Amino acid sequence: MNCPHTAAAPADRGAGTVVIDPMVQDLDGETARLRDAGVLARIDLLGVPAWTVTRHAEARRLLLDARLVKDIGAWDLWRSGAVTHAWPLIGMIDAGRSMFTVDGAEHRRLRTKTSQALTPRRLEAIRPEIEKFTQELLDALDAAQGDDGVVDLKAVFAQPLPMRVVGMLMGVDESRHAMLTRQYKAFFSMLTPQDERLALLAELDVFYTDLVREKTARPTDDLTSALILAEEGGEPLTEEEVVGNLKAMVAAGHETTIGLVLNAVRALLAHPDQLRKVLAGEVGWDAVIEETLRWDTPTTHLLMRFATEDITVGDEVIRKGEGLVVSYRAIGRDIEQHGADADAFDITRPTRNRHMTFGHGPHICPGAALSRVEAGIALPALFTRFPGLRLAVPDEEITRLPVMTQNDMTAFPVLLG
Repeated sequence: MNCPHTAAAPADRGAGTVVIDPMVQDLDGETARLRDAGVLARIDLLGVPAWTVTRHAEARRLLLDARLVKDIGAWDLWRSGAVTHAWPLIGMIDAGRSMFTVDGAEHRRLRTKTSQALTPRRLEAIRPEIEKFTQELLDALDAAQGDDGVVDLKAVFAQPLPMRVVGMLMGVDESRHAMLTRQYKAFFSMLTPQDERLALLAELDVFYTDLVREKTARPTDDLTSALILAEEGGEPLTEEEVVGNLKAMVAAGHETTIGLVLNAVRALLAHPDQLRKVLAGEVGWDAVIEETLRWDTPTTHLLMRFATEDITVGDEVIRKGEGLVVSYRAIGRDIEQHGADADAFDITRPTRNRHMTFGHGPHICPGAALSRVEAGIALPALFTRFPGLRLAVPDEEITRLPVMTQNDMTAFPVLLG
């Protein structure tokens, strides 16, 4: 197999291997193919072979299995040089030292302060700020309508809201938000040449290092300062660790919420009977959020964990040194977990809360509650302000960004009504 993204062709595609489409042209079809391939499916990620888990129960067990680690040093293809920094997805795995790349006691040490900063009490304290940002962006949405009445809900509302919130939490000046949005968009896009992507990562390292040094000299009431001042077990976080946490948290903290808000709006507009129930108060917005998280997950494929010994899953074995991806979109539509109609969007579904879209176990997303709070403010405010909101184009014309890990749209043109 010719693989231009690696130092050498790692392995031939086996029979039944599902090739993950970097252009995301048929996400529903890909999700169905993954489920059909079995509980544990062979996948191809830009020429690199891996396993993925597609069922809820097995994913729950594997996410608790200490034999699967985040340390890239446990990956045979990395150690052998078959995969190098020429592979476009490497930045999502070899991302510097942070709570996202270590396990065990070190993971707990790096995660503790972040978790403390995102407690329910802290989230309630910042709720007025989120509500203020939301109203400002709704005003901007109204003002941004073109002569034809069309406005991009993503660009004007769904994208800037979570960046404002995470920027406020991290102490990032609002003047830098647009730059960070562009950088992360280019980082995730499969259309970005790898040399440019590596340069972007270096620029982000410089930006966050400068921010950390500024907050070290002049601490303020934000998460960056809290991470710098943290002394868990008497050992403060290093500059590299704080930078790694920030870099990953800003990415996860805004990308997930963009997808959640837009996917919820799209699902409701496609199911007007369910939208009517919500607007009439018959079903709560929390039900919309949870069913959206289950049915159209913001994260499609989470990269990657590595086996430190052989792990048997059904009739398959993840060999020591092999990589495992968690395909959350396939897991969210698991028939065994959610019933024969798992492919249907239904806000009255009794299992809508029983999903794992934000992960499970030690590495469960620390920003899950924040994303829910933002969506819980943004969605009712949007439909209260614009109850006649509707798509400006047929639903089938909405395209997804060429991103292999995030479920994000290129644009979301609407008429406000």
